[in-house]
Amino acid sequence: MLSDSVVEGPLANRFRELWDEIAPVGRDAGSGGYLRYALTKPELELRSWFRSQADRRGLPVTEDGNGNLFAHWGDPEAGDAVLTGSHFDSVPHGGAYDGPLGIVSAFLAVDELRAAGVTPGRPLVLAAFVEEEGARFGVPCLGSRLLTGALPAERAAGLRDAAGVSFAEALGDQPAGARPDLLGRFGAFVELHVEQGRALDETDAPVGVASAIWPHGRWRFDVVGEGNHAGTTRMADRRDPMLTYAFTVLAANKEARLRGAHATVGRVAVEPNVTNAIPSKVTGWLDARAADPETLTGLVDAVRGKLAERARRDGTAVTVTEESTTPLVAFDGGLAGRLATLLTAPVLPTGAGHDAGVLAAHLPTAMLFVRNPTGVSHSPAEAATDVDCAAGVRALARVLEELTCR
Repeated sequence: MLSDSVVEGPLANRFRELWDEIAPVGRDAGSGGYLRYALTKPELELRSWFRSQADRRGLPVTEDGNGNLFAHWGDPEAGDAVLTGSHFDSVPHGGAYDGPLGIVSAFLAVDELRAAGVTPGRPLVLAAFVEEEGARFGVPCLGSRLLTGALPAERAAGLRDAAGVSFAEALGDQPAGARPDLLGRFGAFVELHVEQGRALDETDAPVGVASAIWPHGRWRFDVVGEGNHAGTTRMADRRDPMLTYAFTVLAANKEARLRGAHATVGRVAVEPNVTNAIPSKVTGWLDARAADPETLTGLVDAVRGKLAERARRDGTAVTVTEESTTPLVAFDGGLAGRLATLLTAPVLPTGAGHDAGVLAAHLPTAMLFVRNPTGVSHSPAEAATDVDCAAGVRALARVLEELTCR
């Protein structure tokens, strides 16, 4: 049994040793951020590292045919297993902790349990999910969506990255799609993640428990105008899609603020993308999030309306495509309360999506957050101290012991 009174120093040192093994992989020397896109060389190197860590601990590794990896402590065929883990992939120039912290912590939690002489009464499975961020193929939580059947395998196979490579080509096979046989072996899922905000820092708590994930989604808007010469086309004669795009960004910001929601346009593509030409087409992507589905729907509808109105004034044509949506995810209240009591930890919601949000529709699911003193995520400024990470490992180990042994 794990002791309640533990000095985190030695565990912090062990965390740092393991963390340093992956810290250089995919790091950009210029920004200090990470370029770990799904199924590219850096992420493949980390997947190999996952296998070596599992092998070092005698944990057999299986794949689900969708790119997700699973390391098993106990019979892989047995049911009622407790699943834990996260993902390796990053957003462009993202932070170090978003995703990999949950995987490194899972391996160290196994070490903690074994050092304490704990033998799980239920199988324990460590996971590395593929393409959680959606930075390469455009759909977040792609691996968990495939596993659960939330995304058809045929659609996933045809998703393409910026270079035109399909997901099936990158995977080396057609994705298997829904795996009810595998999903049915899991009795609970706990994902540890760095906090993507400053709630824990403000309450001086190293670890927290998630209550819910805000509903959120991604919408692409294609604005088509008339390409023309920047120097010879009168302002009155222009059909400039950039004007429509710029107005939409400002409108999204305003509508989100009015509703207490979040709206972000962080990606844009311009054709022909030259300085002395009026664009012929501008494509932007809206990321919208809110505390409840009604607010999210109201926000997106308002942005659509503003976009259509401005397009009429600019003489441009607009198409809006919903690329992905995730409903409100309220984590298992009984499980969250049980873990909060066990850890004496605060309970807080999050506006960020996770594989846990996808799996929550199929099995009891909880999330643990580790304090991020900067409050910044998806950026090189994302941070966590080794001592807090050790506290996270300790908390995860206690949770896994609670779920597999009691």
